[in-house]
Amino acid sequence: MFYPTLPPHPSAPAAHALDLAADFYFTFIPSHYRWTVQDIHDGRVLLEGDIEKDERPPVFKDLAVCDPLHRRYVLLPPVPHDLAASLEHPFPMVSEAWCKAFLVPLGEEEVAAGETTFRVILMANCKTSLAAFVFSSSTGQWEAAASKGWSDLALGKHDMAEMSWVHPFILRRHYAYDCFYWDWVEFGRKKLLLLDTRSRKMEFSIADLPPGEWSTKGGIAIVEAGEGKLGMFGFHGETSPDLSYTIARNKGKSPSQWQMEKTISLDYGYRYFIRDATQRYLVFTRREASSLENPLAGYFSMDVKTFQLQRLYDDPQYFIYRTHTYINFPPSFLSSCRI
Repeated sequence: MFYPTLPPHPSAPAAHALDLAADFYFTFIPSHYRWTVQDIHDGRVLLEGDIEKDERPPVFKDLAVCDPLHRRYVLLPPVPHDLAASLEHPFPMVSEAWCKAFLVPLGEEEVAAGETTFRVILMANCKTSLAAFVFSSSTGQWEAAASKGWSDLALGKHDMAEMSWVHPFILRRHYAYDCFYWDWVEFGRKKLLLLDTRSRKMEFSIADLPPGEWSTKGGIAIVEAGEGKLGMFGFHGETSPDLSYTIARNKGKSPSQWQMEKTISLDYGYRYFIRDATQRYLVFTRREASSLENPLAGYFSMDVKTFQLQRLYDDPQYFIYRTHTYINFPPSFLSSCRI
């Protein structure tokens, strides 16, 4: 379901026009599947197909990347058998090997050039290891991208026991400087899982979050702070109304020596929850701190450079736990096809 930004937000006219022109029900994709949204970037929507029967789901489901504005799509080929067999548990044992697909955002130069190519990463979390496969629309093929055992991520036995069972589908995913980050804040751990996409051979690693007690419910957001440094937004403690902004002193993918940059005071009487982040905006939901009957009090965006907070949507009937932000109007795919 697509909810356009409402006035007086400056994006409201474009959002209203998009709502009228695009097909966010994806009726232009002929299939017996029930498609569910997995990710959105650069105007592209990644869909996963669920068979509409009471069957045990396979490890690898069918995937499609579509452009709802121009009503074009690409059905991705299945993961080759030799790659699937490289997993620790290649059979449909959901408790042992879980998979999650997501898009790789385009760089600024690619967006400016109107790039029509895309990449999809399929991440598999097995009992003792992580693996990632990448699909490129340029080659039309899947390739093995990264693999690492939990024991090789420099984790202690206690951390490994707690982290390895938590699939990345559950964790919050962040993206900055060509790296993906997953945080365990919701589970009380101050760790980040990293996947570096800058080289052909992607790599997993682990980094530490800034010190302090971060809210397990309010969420955090990893952003680009400029000059190659990472920034992090989050709430100190479960009841703090103030948003903290912390920057890593070092450049590079693995942050260290975090320094508090700014504390942003938000409206009193509400609790805020970070739902999504783009290169420019954070997306929040806001709840009345004292109300139980109608707690949702709107969706808001914050510019990560100016810290300006603006209302996006305020209908209390619509609360969406997993929020995907649709921004930018992409160039159309060259054709609708199955690769």
